[in-house]
Amino acid sequence: MTVFGHPICFLNCHLPAHMRNAEQRMDDFETILQQQQFEGGASMGVLDHNVVFWFGDLNFRIEGYDTHVVKSSIDNNVLSLLWERDQLNMVKQSAPILKGFMEGPLIFPPTYKFDVGTHTYDTSAKKRKPAWTDRILWRLRASASPGPTHNAALQRGLTSWLSNGTKVTQHAYQSHMGFTISDHKPVSAIFSLQFSYKVDVPLVTLMVEEEWCRVSDAAVRFKVAPGFSRSSSDWIGLYKVGFRHHKDYIVYVWTKQEESDYLTQEHQVTFSEEDLPKGCGEYILGYYSNNTSTIVGVTEPFQIQLPTCSPRAGRGYNTDSSSEDDSTLVLLQPQSRSPSPRSRSRSPGLPSLKGLNLRPRSRDASGRSPSPRASAKRERLVSSPSPSSGSPSPSGPARLRSPGTPGIEVSAPEALIAAIMGPAPGALLGGRPLGESRDAPL
Repeated sequence: MTVFGHPICFLNCHLPAHMRNAEQRMDDFETILQQQQFEGGASMGVLDHNVVFWFGDLNFRIEGYDTHVVKSSIDNNVLSLLWERDQLNMVKQSAPILKGFMEGPLIFPPTYKFDVGTHTYDTSAKKRKPAWTDRILWRLRASASPGPTHNAALQRGLTSWLSNGTKVTQHAYQSHMGFTISDHKPVSAIFSLQFSYKVDVPLVTLMVEEEWCRVSDAAVRFKVAPGFSRSSSDWIGLYKVGFRHHKDYIVYVWTKQEESDYLTQEHQVTFSEEDLPKGCGEYILGYYSNNTSTIVGVTEPFQIQLPTCSPRAGRGYNTDSSSEDDSTLVLLQPQSRSPSPRSRSRSPGLPSLKGLNLRPRSRDASGRSPSPRASAKRERLVSSPSPSSGSPSPSGPARLRSPGTPGIEVSAPEALIAAIMGPAPGALLGGRPLGESRDAPL
């Protein structure tokens, strides 16, 4: 795998067992190094990587001491006495193939061999000697010369990175003695890697708008460095800021390569509307190269602020709660209301009502106390006094005549609409002849 362009190898193996097979273990390890080749944009062996982590059941034993001495050293925590007789430590000093491999101090007891289900070293008839068979080592490639690469530009970059140094720090190296499901105790290590040099010019440069507010903004232009080998399996992923793995994408789009692309320096892809994240957030785009199995180009963080849902076609009714009287909301034409709930006034102004006066409802006219639902400050719409209009009926709701329409009596909401919209010829929104009973409470 590659990390920021630096090739790193994780090599796990299980070497031959038994004390007498130390030489066989080294032969097998050398065979692995020679025969293991990694395919991709460039073919390279294990030791061609900048950093190699080598771990597994390597099966090296403790020579020269019998079982009693080894167990006594463990019981008395004199582990340093056993280090110098450890086969791996001894062969590292003489075998050229292990030159450069490093290991942290063995400050934990040997991890083999235990009776399964216990913390007791082997009590079987064989009584195998305890040993550090489970190991984790690492190696930095000492040479400043670059490994095999698929293009000259990448090769120059590797030379710069190596000449500026790569640092590996081991923070922990320990066994986990609480596990009892095996005759081995597991071993773990924690490392940090530092790359002191970063690429000045990425292999792929991505260009996007600083903010995606519309679907049409979701277009990505990119151009590749000279000599960089694209693949039809390359893709561009959209990531949340803080992603940890190239598969943590929200959505991706293929960067399919056509014949005409070979003559074009700049290319473009777009994300479909249904795949884009809705709402607001900060994102990054990354170009994943199938040949190098890594991300070879990223953008700066940018904002996506797309609507959470598509706007409805045409004008619709507002479903927000309102302080307006219900009768007004029902009778007003839809066009008289703003389509935007945020821009609509809560108390829209009304045109002047010609021929109508506003006055409080008189208790004497009704002959009864106001309804508990009515506010003391509620007003009624009544027509101007007329000698022929007569007094309102004490037993019925207040009615008023339509301006300019003799003989037609309407309720207050109907008069309001008449003043705004104008009366229809011969009638007014369900107006009825004078004297006909109709309930129209406010």
